[in-house]
Amino acid sequence: MNERRTCDVAILGSGPGGHSAAIEAAAAGARVLLVERDARVGGECVHRGTIPSKTLHERAQALLRTGGVRPGERVQIEGLMRRKDEVVALNEELVAQHVSRSGAEVVFGHGRFVSPREIEVRAPGRPSVSIEARQVVIATGSRPRKPADLPIDHEHVLDSDSVLAMTWLPESIAVFGGGVIASEFASIFAALGSRVEWIDRSPRPLGFLDGEIVETFLSNFRGQGGRWHGGRQTTRLQWDGLSRVVTELDDGTRIETEQALVALGRVANVERLNLAAAGLAANARGHLEVDANMCTQVPGIYAVGDVVGPPALAASSMEQGRRAARHMLGLEIHRGVDTTPSGIYALPEMACVGIDEQAARTRFGSALVGVAKFADLARGRINGVRDGMLKLVAEPQSGRILGVQIVGEGATELVHVAQMALIGGLSADAFVDHVFNFPTFAEAYRTAALEIVAARSKSLRASA
Repeated sequence: MNERRTCDVAILGSGPGGHSAAIEAAAAGARVLLVERDARVGGECVHRGTIPSKTLHERAQALLRTGGVRPGERVQIEGLMRRKDEVVALNEELVAQHVSRSGAEVVFGHGRFVSPREIEVRAPGRPSVSIEARQVVIATGSRPRKPADLPIDHEHVLDSDSVLAMTWLPESIAVFGGGVIASEFASIFAALGSRVEWIDRSPRPLGFLDGEIVETFLSNFRGQGGRWHGGRQTTRLQWDGLSRVVTELDDGTRIETEQALVALGRVANVERLNLAAAGLAANARGHLEVDANMCTQVPGIYAVGDVVGPPALAASSMEQGRRAARHMLGLEIHRGVDTTPSGIYALPEMACVGIDEQAARTRFGSALVGVAKFADLARGRINGVRDGMLKLVAEPQSGRILGVQIVGEGATELVHVAQMALIGGLSADAFVDHVFNFPTFAEAYRTAALEIVAARSKSLRASA
């Protein structure tokens, strides 16, 4: 016999967006049921995405700090990833604890709409559960996209899930895509000694980032022996049946590698939700359209995370889940400048928050920009850092901080200093007037701010 449940909020998916919404809603006193189709909470982020790939990033970085890979050395990926299962289990346990402590309840099984307010949950070997909810959050995540013209066999041609099952580091690999996932894996493989042929139809990767930051990243990638084939179409990708994956490009270039990785975006997991019963439909790109508060076109139904499209990062998904929960419960929502940071765990790391130089010049007509090279910092010289930079962008008259873009060691940590400056509405003067620990990479903020203050003084003298 089917079980019937009622709740204030039903949430489909326990990834970053889903469990963030569950915790926020439960903390406000709502009765929350969190529906998870897998046997464990955490979603793609914990089990097949962020946590496993960032574990590889950290292990690769640790290897580089001890001298890197010797020429001709065959690196056993399993050795680099030996802590992956332990880290995944610990993060799964942490998510489960957070959800349990909040008072939200987890229902395991596949959820689908019966109507805008009713969800049926089915699991093998168990009676189905019918959930009637006042509000619903769709947070079902995504999976790797499989382009029809790039045959993925998970042995020779991999996607971002199967690449994590590698046993040995390939001698050479072709990477397809110009987004976050492709950038991370291309740079990690290059740093570990693989010959990397990185291919995308866009002229440069990571089009949402400041161009100077991306060029610094690409320069480092090329310095590791990698080759970037920007603005190119793939006309053929095929395993030769013996030992090589053959790639042919539209300019006639022929590339042979041991393996290939297809990282051309992800597909939202919405096709099994029976969206029509809820009055919803995905757009042409397969995403659910939402407004600034994550509301879909159907009142009372929200969508967060990868199902709504870019930026599809864990941090942004968490913020979306929090915002959706607060909106549905009538709680105050911060409506100031976007202070959600973005972090790319490539080698070297990249991060940003706020707006970049181009956006600032478009919005304000001009901008004050300060740049600090890591190689010029005392900490950079101590660490032997030869690249990396922090770019601080400020409003042209007041010097108020508008954003920061960083590439280099510790970028994903350093970005939070600017995040707090944005939240506090600080100007560049705050970085000049206060002391940083010495020597640190955080001193880059003061170095960049000094350039901004000097440029602003020069501008004021010129207009006097």
